[in-house]
Amino acid sequence: MNDTLKTIAERYSCRAYDGRAVEQEKLEAVTLAAVQAPSAMNRQPWEIVVITDKAFIDEMDAVAMTELAAREDKTFYERIKQRGGKIFYNAPCMIVVVKKKTANFDTFDCGIATQNIALAAHSLGLANVICAMAGIPLNGPRGAEFKERIGIAGDDEFGMAVLLGYTDSPGKPHEPDLSKIRFI
Repeated sequence: MNDTLKTIAERYSCRAYDGRAVEQEKLEAVTLAAVQAPSAMNRQPWEIVVITDKAFIDEMDAVAMTELAAREDKTFYERIKQRGGKIFYNAPCMIVVVKKKTANFDTFDCGIATQNIALAAHSLGLANVICAMAGIPLNGPRGAEFKERIGIAGDDEFGMAVLLGYTDSPGKPHEPDLSKIRFI
């Protein structure tokens, strides 16, 4: 198996970080991989924001948990509480893919950039999880404040986030469901 296929096969969604900071050179490599993603008509409808301010990540985490607790459906809140009560799992770094409103394919293009981040991070020994729930604080009551703090302006919006860091207890990748494959 080649290195790319091995990285894809071994990557897992980490939900337990030990808090160690990620080295700058690894962050630079991961963000370069993000902006090397293909996009429709090469529009590159993204901006990549790297947040390593742990206090800021924890502040957004607390706001997200409060918002989840206030929802009528407590499914996500209870699930996160069972996993330690932190929506961002103590990750020391969050990479936000900001979606630029440019065309019909901006959501798909940001998804491709997000996948590049996750795979590049894993290939560099960084645990990671793609985290749509970062949209909770960014789109909630304090969303305008948080967006301003990370530089999301105008028509731009939250696309996706990837949490990065190190873990002391590596997980396992999910079992692929081969029944989801059809050849015609």
